[in-house]
Amino acid sequence: MLTRKRRRGPAAVGAATATAAVVAAGVYRVLRARPRPSWQRTNYAGRTVDLYAGPAVALGTAAGIAALPLPPRTRYAAVLAVTAAAGCGAYDDLAAADDPRRGFRAHLTALRHGEVTSGTVKLLGIGAAGLAAGALLANRPVDRLLGGVVVAGTAHLVNLADVRPGAAVATVLALCAPCVAGGPLAAAPMAAALALAPADLGERTMLGDAGAHALGAALGVAVVAGAGRAGLVAHAAGIVAATVYGDRVTRLAEALFTR
Repeated sequence: MLTRKRRRGPAAVGAATATAAVVAAGVYRVLRARPRPSWQRTNYAGRTVDLYAGPAVALGTAAGIAALPLPPRTRYAAVLAVTAAAGCGAYDDLAAADDPRRGFRAHLTALRHGEVTSGTVKLLGIGAAGLAAGALLANRPVDRLLGGVVVAGTAHLVNLADVRPGAAVATVLALCAPCVAGGPLAAAPMAAALALAPADLGERTMLGDAGAHALGAALGVAVVAGAGRAGLVAHAAGIVAATVYGDRVTRLAEALFTR
């Protein structure tokens, strides 16, 4: 029986990974077949691209996670974080199409003046989803708080890198790779991101806030699920530093991925 379980484990992970890739690619094809002006943007090079990669990678990631052999609480936390991050990101993608304000400071400044921007809704929504995921993944209050910071902060970190074709996908792959050794959870976002990488690099689509936040949230859950207290503290500190110096992270991504 033990041998059979070991054999089923890798097979189940492989099937879930394939599910993430197939669902992401399939959703993208369906959405692209019915183009809508509200889901189109002009990228940094002046080319018209769509935002369909965002919901596609989010649904692919969620489907892959749902099929993984995970403890129920871990699965619930991951699906919750991914879908909430994607929903909040999609709302900001559509509602803030003509809003030039970007970053925490701009939205918090608007909030201090009594204006609730779509970016504020996104930040609060993803923050709440991160805390809920942290509560499902950890038992002690401190670990739950740290887990929430890591999940929400990683979602924001991937979004900071989504400024050039392939930048967010490369960030996800680079950050997910170490997590795969510690558990299967990171395999789903990697597979979904890879499925849309050719369209992203070909400047036909972009992840937008929906896709970048969803992939980042999945990565954050993978980190929390495999980390102890010291690891959570280290990741949370790194994410806070990246948030404080968010402009530098964005400029670095622009420099590395500008053709």
